Amino acid sequence: MLSAHMSVIVKICGITNLPDALQATEAGADALGFVFYASSPRKTTIEAAAPIAKAIPAHVVKVGVFVDAEDEFVYRAIAECHLNLLQFHGEETPEYCRQFGLMSMKAFRMRDTESLARLRAYPTEAWLLDAYSPEKPGGTGMRFNWDLAIEAQKLGRPIFLAGGLTPENVGDAVQRVHPYGVDVSSGTEAEPGKKDHAKVKAFISAAKAAILKPTLP
Repeated sequence: MLSAHMSVIVKICGITNLPDALQATEAGADALGFVFYASSPRKTTIEAAAPIAKAIPAHVVKVGVFVDAEDEFVYRAIAECHLNLLQFHGEETPEYCRQFGLMSMKAFRMRDTESLARLRAYPTEAWLLDAYSPEKPGGTGMRFNWDLAIEAQKLGRPIFLAGGLTPENVGDAVQRVHPYGVDVSSGTEAEPGKKDHAKVKAFISAAKAAILKPTLP
């Protein structure tokens, strides 16, 4: 997945049911995220996610989202849900993230330029940059200063931009940051854990179109 691309990769996160998964892939999503974190309003279980993962097209990247999970739980999710990419939102160490024999992506909650210092310690295949919230490890629906993401690009790893993205602002985000990928959860929901299909389609269309526009000098 992590190779050169013509348009931005779009990840729709917080998938909890098959209709939402199929609609997102039909609309052009490149990746779907399953949140295996019991405290999330978008949580799912391995048992619930496995049949959904099996039903979606093979070219769609299946992402498992974890927060300080036990090793055995991650291995079970990989096996039963045929995951392609692991996304870690807790206090996982670099060694933890790399131990599973699968592509991994560490999430960082961005507050200021000091937040960038942590990225270098994690040689994961990609980094996901999200808004900082003291209450939640992710899925806050809040934006952060995109200039930090522009700075992060200079560190040489694929960047996924998250945090407060919507169909209305994702085009501007892609134009300004030129991230490898964008990640949306609450910005395409009708309610937590349930997608608004029109918003999903609009988000993907706006993100995919944006990279093709010439950047103004």
